Amino acid sequence: MFMYRFTVYLWICIFWNFLISSVRAETWVLPPPDIDIFGQIRITHASREETLLDIARQYDIGQIEILLANPNVDRWLPQDGAKVILPNRYIIPHVERKGLVLNLPEMRVYYFPEPGKKGEKPVIITHPVGIGRMDWITPLGISKIIEKKKDPTWIPPKSLQMDRIANGEQPYPSVVPPGPTNPLGRHAMRLSIGGGSYLIHGTIKPFGVGMRVSAGCVRMYPEDIEALFDKIPLGTQVHVINQPIKLGWLLDSLFIELHPPLEEDEARYSDYKQMTVNAINDFLESKNSKKNRSEDFEVDQEALRKAIIEKSGIPVLISRPRHQIQSSARTENFDGDLSIK
Repeated sequence: MFMYRFTVYLWICIFWNFLISSVRAETWVLPPPDIDIFGQIRITHASREETLLDIARQYDIGQIEILLANPNVDRWLPQDGAKVILPNRYIIPHVERKGLVLNLPEMRVYYFPEPGKKGEKPVIITHPVGIGRMDWITPLGISKIIEKKKDPTWIPPKSLQMDRIANGEQPYPSVVPPGPTNPLGRHAMRLSIGGGSYLIHGTIKPFGVGMRVSAGCVRMYPEDIEALFDKIPLGTQVHVINQPIKLGWLLDSLFIELHPPLEEDEARYSDYKQMTVNAINDFLESKNSKKNRSEDFEVDQEALRKAIIEKSGIPVLISRPRHQIQSSARTENFDGDLSIK
């Protein structure tokens, strides 16, 4: 246990040194396999010249993401000097740390580059994204990057043209050349899924990043996809997942990160509390979760209750040492009828 804690301490030192020297906050040292949290919550203050969405783009945060973290701040007219929470701390999704991982409920992509030069620390890169609307769902599953184009030409799919006509809108031109009116922006990467009809691309409407606004493709801020484009090789794996409930460890402390479920999943998550409790129990029973972990803790029911109500998308500490709890019972009731083992 001493060596485990010492190793984690060294990782934390490396992490903070990298953070101080990093120009852009979306690139971080990748923590060891048994550490699931990275990033830093920060605070800034709004000015009367900017909207909450301007602040979101400045700090590489999506629109819904910054609204959930700041429910009491007006998105269009924040008070001058209003405190704005920058939710740049994340739990790594519970999947293989490989290639691109896109978690639809949090509308965020994580990139795990292949190791570079010998001696270089592995990193994780993350950016907000826009995803498909409820009627144009971004498909789940594993695919790969099969094509990359700068200044792409866009040929609008027939289904999208018919949808615009049905809504009384002017259809797009049959071919949209590169330029300032091209919805793909200046960079596009084609996925193998869906017969190659889905893209990860830039946008000429950056306020849509972090929302469900596309016809199934994945939108990124222009500066984000430009920064990633040359780093991502052809053949890179892309794993699209649906994890509104994420759990992770930092030393012996258990954190939870909760997001509202996708609209099409609301029926399945109608009892969000029970789904969360089930997810915690499954996580604690998993093999990787048990490794090197102290059993001398309990879930902080009040912290968990608040996290479920808020669904802020920010990692929340939900464990506390066992000696802080008066009851020695291993199981506590949650709202009288739910339990966490």
